[in-house]
Amino acid sequence: MQQAAEADLPSLVKPGRLLRILGVGFGLAVIIGNTIGAGILSSPGTIAGRLPNGWLFIGVWIIGGLYALLGAISVAELGTMIPKSGGQYVFAHDALGDYAGFIVGWSDWISTCGSSAFISLIISQYASVLFPALATHTNALAITTVVFFGFLQWRGIRWGSGVQNVTSLLKALAFIALVIACFAMGGNAPASAAPPAEAPHGVSLFVALILALQLVIYTYDGWTGVIYFSEEVQDPDRDIPRSMFGGVLSVIAIYLLVNLAVLYVLPISEIAGSDLALGKAARVIFGTNGDRIFRALMILSMLSAVNACQLMASRVLFAMSRDRLFSVRGARANKGGTPTIALLLSTVVAVLFILTGTVDQVGAVVAFFFVVNYGISFAVVFVLRRREPDRRRPYRAWGYPWTTGLSLLGSIAFLAGAVASDTRNSLYAVIVLAASYPVFRLTRRLTASE
Repeated sequence: MQQAAEADLPSLVKPGRLLRILGVGFGLAVIIGNTIGAGILSSPGTIAGRLPNGWLFIGVWIIGGLYALLGAISVAELGTMIPKSGGQYVFAHDALGDYAGFIVGWSDWISTCGSSAFISLIISQYASVLFPALATHTNALAITTVVFFGFLQWRGIRWGSGVQNVTSLLKALAFIALVIACFAMGGNAPASAAPPAEAPHGVSLFVALILALQLVIYTYDGWTGVIYFSEEVQDPDRDIPRSMFGGVLSVIAIYLLVNLAVLYVLPISEIAGSDLALGKAARVIFGTNGDRIFRALMILSMLSAVNACQLMASRVLFAMSRDRLFSVRGARANKGGTPTIALLLSTVVAVLFILTGTVDQVGAVVAFFFVVNYGISFAVVFVLRRREPDRRRPYRAWGYPWTTGLSLLGSIAFLAGAVASDTRNSLYAVIVLAASYPVFRLTRRLTASE
């Protein structure tokens, strides 16, 4: 399959190719590493503020996990049926054509580069608290983090996957250690002086649930990680579904345990509104050293997310280049299986986000598209089932069409809620979408001459 795709490319861009050497271990590592990031650090406080009731608080995390699991059931079918690296771009391009692929690919690439920059900035900010001498060099440290992982990945996918396996394992162990510490040493904190807030009722409860679920689903984003490497997985028919289900279930378990542990240590009124509820729980458990211990653990845990984002972004641009939606030189891979031009450009964009301080603004606009991309992927399952019923499907989505339909309806509902709750950035996203077509036409014209 890849050889056929490469046959259309000029010889000067074909010194190497992606290597089929990855297994289930990497699939689990990239899903855990990409999904569990800054969101779980900040979102519990906001969610508890909207739903100041322990049962409701845990309930939305369960619902968000079920959404991710239902999505995995459908996306696993696409990943095994179209085993090409590049993420959800591959599905949109295969089923819906160049323009849909262009929208999905570019929004995914930019948001992934932005995520790499954002997480690197958080790492540098946490490090500056541990080491005050770094306080005036946060941007330099964030750039160093991005460039460092780019350098490791340049050496080949064996290096990139090895780093991902190790850092994701350290992340899981860090969160498990914190959970164990909360249950072993917590539970004796004094009750909050502030009376617990009353949980909303009626329409207010519905609105609060929708807004809380939006944040939870954002926090679960990343569960598709393995499909960015489908043609690099040794046995995609088996390994993609196992990686996806194992990864999603692992993330659900970690998120539920973390939130239950925080509830065990702190009353819901203390969690509500806290920017770093986990940090507050760590201070209760470890005393004056709690903040330093927490920040050290979080720095360790977030390294895997930077590495995953760098790996994934380069695969999206590689796939688009192969389909001539970017310069064909972006489809160049070295002997180690690294798409070098795509990795270089992804690293440069992440560095520019850091230098210009635009990561939050761009991220807020592009975040609109991440659920759009999910919805497109779920719609693709329906399109291909109807249009190509006899196409090879090593894994068929369990419960189709109901599971896929629920996932699609959930995405539509989420999108409607996002528009209602963040109208300004949603409007910017619509403007970007409208402007994308002339950019798409210009890109096609430029790449046609290569």
